[in-house]
Amino acid sequence: MEATFLEEESISSQAKASEINQAKAEAFAEKMLGVINSASLALMSSIGHRTGLFDAMANLEPSTSEQIARAARLDERYVREWLGAMVTGGIVDYVLEERTYKLPPEHSAFLTRAASPNNIAVTTQFFPVLGSVEDEIIECFRSGGGVPYSSYPRFHEVMAEESSQTVLAALTDSILPLAPEVLEKLSAGIEVLDVGCGSGRALCLMAETFPNSRFTGYDFSDEGISRARSEAAAKGIVNIRFEVQDAASLSDVEKFDLITAFDSIHDQAQPKRVLKGISDALKPGGTFLMQDIAGSTHLHQNMQHPIGPFGYTVSCLHCMTVSLAQGGDGLGAMWGEELAQQMLKDAGFNSITVNKLSHDIINVYYVARKN
Repeated sequence: MEATFLEEESISSQAKASEINQAKAEAFAEKMLGVINSASLALMSSIGHRTGLFDAMANLEPSTSEQIARAARLDERYVREWLGAMVTGGIVDYVLEERTYKLPPEHSAFLTRAASPNNIAVTTQFFPVLGSVEDEIIECFRSGGGVPYSSYPRFHEVMAEESSQTVLAALTDSILPLAPEVLEKLSAGIEVLDVGCGSGRALCLMAETFPNSRFTGYDFSDEGISRARSEAAAKGIVNIRFEVQDAASLSDVEKFDLITAFDSIHDQAQPKRVLKGISDALKPGGTFLMQDIAGSTHLHQNMQHPIGPFGYTVSCLHCMTVSLAQGGDGLGAMWGEELAQQMLKDAGFNSITVNKLSHDIINVYYVARKN
């Protein structure tokens, strides 16, 4: 009886095995190994950026690990191990005979501070930041709720650097001109509000560029506002102010000529209320310029998205969860252009254009007005 049962189990296992497409299984296993290696390179690229190793190597001829460590003012043993990851990952070239390393110029064009706004190493910093809250996120999977802003001590620093590439580098030449006549109005002098201003770099740049206008920045984060005030003070900017303000509690009515929101609406606990508050705060004929994540509201339409997995990952480990931590909607980064346009209409905007810029594959730019 027992032998018969074991034989049946063996036959059943063989039958299940025969149902597997072996080529597909092997291809998937290879893909997952690639995921592991790519994730490892992302972490090491973040270190290469933060330590200045990429910047140092870009200016060196083929060099030994000792020479590279000396140029970067770092410990050689750590540099040598880091170089091991860079060489086996195809980022740094290695000549065995001389035991020298070289960062090719074709690679430094996407890995150094001099390469900004094309420095992809900046973006790799998000992975260690997001990984630091993994335990808290897993608890949310089990119990619901969210992870608060306070659990992300470096997020504002990294986000500010990322925004420097997507926003600051193109703000006056490409982004603001998307809204007709805005540049002329800024030059003449208007009231401007930035909602979710973070560390305030975009607003500081606008305030410096257009001294006749007056600028206000609101953000929920004490850390962000503290950074913003420090930067404005250090630059001696006088036509600007920053306030810790919940964007869902905007009470301004027809006060501002231009309101901006750079990558911040999808993080809000109550985004519908925020958009309605923005609509109410605009003067007649005013403009709302919103930068937010590119993509569709519908998952199946994001299958070919160039950074789809990254977008959903950042959403799950930050954007969605910080909203839920405040008892919010948990909209998430991948709310999509369809839902964004519908929410803008519901808030009272009846003139909406959606723009894409060549320098920024991550975001789209909405120009919204009330006619």
